[in-house]
Amino acid sequence: MTRVLVVHHDVDLSDQEVDALRRRGYDARQCMGPIGARCPVLSGHTCELAAGADVLVYDAFMTGEPEGAQRLIEGMRELHPDVPIVLVANSLEPDWMETAGAHRVTPLVGYPTGDRLAAAIEAAIKIAGPAPTDPA
Repeated sequence: MTRVLVVHHDVDLSDQEVDALRRRGYDARQCMGPIGARCPVLSGHTCELAAGADVLVYDAFMTGEPEGAQRLIEGMRELHPDVPIVLVANSLEPDWMETAGAHRVTPLVGYPTGDRLAAAIEAAIKIAGPAPTDPA
């Protein structure tokens, strides 16, 4: 079962996304990001919740300011480079969004219905490639 961490500043929208993903068979959990608590990523530390996920679904405006969201995504990519990120932007795609390179994300622009979220998650996982195997 694919483990998904939904990071969204709006608890009602986060609940809807998590419920939609669970109905589609994902092990979905949620976090309010830096709005709801101190964010280890913004302090340069790894995030245990993110490290335990197979894919992350982030609200593009989770910090309430474009620069904060950009810093958070860049920090996530640097601290957790192998965890795919779906970046949800309900209306406008942020101009800082990168779909290739070190700070890459899989964009989901528009309303994130359950089917659209699932499709974006599967695309992000496919782009990231297979997880490294443990040589043990």
